Amino acid sequence: MYAAGYGIRPLRSARRIRPAGRLAAVMLLALSVSVGLAVVAHGGTAAQDSTVVVQPGDTLWSIAAQRYPSDDVRARVGEIEQANGLHSPSIEAGEILHLPA
Repeated sequence: MYAAGYGIRPLRSARRIRPAGRLAAVMLLALSVSVGLAVVAHGGTAAQDSTVVVQPGDTLWSIAAQRYPSDDVRARVGEIEQANGLHSPSIEAGEILHLPA
């Protein structure tokens, strides 16, 4: 048969959370979600610069075209020159160049 009436109580936690504790938990959750969404919207962590060793026959133009195929090569050549403190686009084999992200 069915239990009815005697000894039946609503299901409750043995430990009650105070309203201030609930508010703190909700605020912490909201902050965590906000930070996570901001990281996703911003694109994650900052991209790091990479390096390349200049091979015989390489030019700044060919390196920029190979590493950044969807970007304006002229702008990337200028960024590579600036990142490495170059005053001209001439480079030599064996030189290590820092490529901006």
